[in-house]
Amino acid sequence: MTKQWVAPSAGGSEVLTFVDVDVPEPRAGEVTIEVRAAGMNPADTKHTRAGDPSAYPMAIGYEVAGVLSALGPDTTIASGGGAVGDEVLAFRIAGGWTSSITVPAADVFAKPASLDDAQAANLLLAGTTAADVIRVTRASGRDTVLVHGASGAVGVSLLQQLRLLGTRVIGTASESGADTVRRYGGEWVAYGDGLEARVRDLAPHGVDVAVDCVGTDEAVDVSLALVADRGRIVTIAAQARATADGFAAVGGAQPESKAFRDSVRQRLIDLAAAGQLEVPVARTFPLAEARAAAELLESGHPGGKLALLP
Repeated sequence: MTKQWVAPSAGGSEVLTFVDVDVPEPRAGEVTIEVRAAGMNPADTKHTRAGDPSAYPMAIGYEVAGVLSALGPDTTIASGGGAVGDEVLAFRIAGGWTSSITVPAADVFAKPASLDDAQAANLLLAGTTAADVIRVTRASGRDTVLVHGASGAVGVSLLQQLRLLGTRVIGTASESGADTVRRYGGEWVAYGDGLEARVRDLAPHGVDVAVDCVGTDEAVDVSLALVADRGRIVTIAAQARATADGFAAVGGAQPESKAFRDSVRQRLIDLAAAGQLEVPVARTFPLAEARAAAELLESGHPGGKLALLP
């Protein structure tokens, strides 16, 4: 028996409930993880607001870091091997806001020693989303890329992954996020009135790719104005505008995106292990205070990644 956060009905942080759940013994192809940190992502409470009625109660949390406490018969983890006591991270799972969880071994990887638990628990959802955006837009070292919301979790991972390609990146953020954009290789520009003109001043020869990580009309309108090929504009937050204006929107539930994101997990872990992909964590909370942490997450200004510590 352990404690786990669930949404018993549709809603955000206000409906979250801490309940007792059984932790099943792992079967073949499964492992049990003693959770040391649970990652937090905007998708956590976004999905609890819009789930199918049959999905409730909905367990929350897509990624964790911890220690293997049990393995099913003849089972190895995705990165190979695995033994009780090994430090691991897991994504994509369901119900990670807990202190112990049994999950498919195919979603579990050895944790790099260079990452602490809170960082490891926040690496892959943002990281795989950023990698998927690069796939869809075909961004390369020859391009100038505009990233809206570059100081957020996906934006920070995207800045780093594009830097490895040698790509020039212009990143929008508030003034408080300017140092973050610059730290990870971007050229900062403030969002708000006059954004299009400010970007044109920085890139007089044009912008090849635009990535919307915020979902605002400003981000979409400026992207459409600056990028000639709508096949090289992508959003992770404005599905309705993408449909209406004929550009791409990506999400982890899309079959092609899901398959790709699963395929790049080990590569991103290897980059983090080599010090080439950082995960800035702003704050941690005890697991029992998940509702307060979720309220901060929903505010849109957490200042970096958040993690729950059982």
